[in-house]
Amino acid sequence: MASNAPVDAQHPLVVVMGVSGSGKSTVGAQVADEFGVPFVDGDSLHPEVNVQKMAAGHPLDDADRWPWLKAIGAAMADARDTGLVVACSALKRSYRDAIREKAPAALFLLLDGTREVLNARMQARVGHFMPASLLDSQLATLERLGSDELGVVVDVDASVPDVVATAVSDIRDLMPDPEERRRQH
Repeated sequence: MASNAPVDAQHPLVVVMGVSGSGKSTVGAQVADEFGVPFVDGDSLHPEVNVQKMAAGHPLDDADRWPWLKAIGAAMADARDTGLVVACSALKRSYRDAIREKAPAALFLLLDGTREVLNARMQARVGHFMPASLLDSQLATLERLGSDELGVVVDVDASVPDVVATAVSDIRDLMPDPEERRRQH
């Protein structure tokens, strides 16, 4: 699903989104490498109070999220000349809208999977602040990309290299072809 807005082939701004356990950080870092742009794990932009709340097994509410989403949007806006890939759950349309408010060219890559696949991944993680007990609340909160949102959906029930290859290919499909880019300049 995508809007008509082309992705900047030189400096893409990509938000790798999905519930915990979908592989946002792992896939995001490799997608960034493929495009030759920096990667930021959005979790590093959470205020400490949010990290403590999640570590205690309590889901964040919207009041907790707004400062975090604004920080992500600002980081993306600051990177419009270099490109950036950010891992961020961006589960609700309003959250994505908050990011787009600062970075309107942001493309969203939804890493999608079944509850069983996601739960198994979460159970296998060591030392992550998000407990598997919050997966169901995240799945209940997830609002899939709208047809008017610039983005792609990739199934995570595959190897990481395959997920990355599919994501990169799908994102490139949203980019103008080289001949079209030459005509634009």
